[in-house]
Amino acid sequence: MPKRILIGTVTSDKMDKSVTVKVERKVKHPLYGKIIRRSKKYHAHDEDNAFNVGDTVRIEETKPISKTKSWRVLDTVQASKGVAVEADIEVEAAAGSTT
Repeated sequence: MPKRILIGTVTSDKMDKSVTVKVERKVKHPLYGKIIRRSKKYHAHDEDNAFNVGDTVRIEETKPISKTKSWRVLDTVQASKGVAVEADIEVEAAAGSTT
């Protein structure tokens, strides 16, 4: 049987050698026919801690690695735009008081 491959977005990389990947799919509502989004989170193995929050990645089904982890990250489809930079409150407050 072939291994399933899914594409999703990394939502958490706080664990060691693991990431949480959110996979979204679109399904048609059985009664009303509207297209709705359904999502599920998978824990995936990331050996080198190479993937960051916001990356779009491909994950592959494997044998169970731990209690909750039975997927591994194959590669990056699209890298994240970057991490938000924290503003320095003291500098902004000092600049605002001079005017």
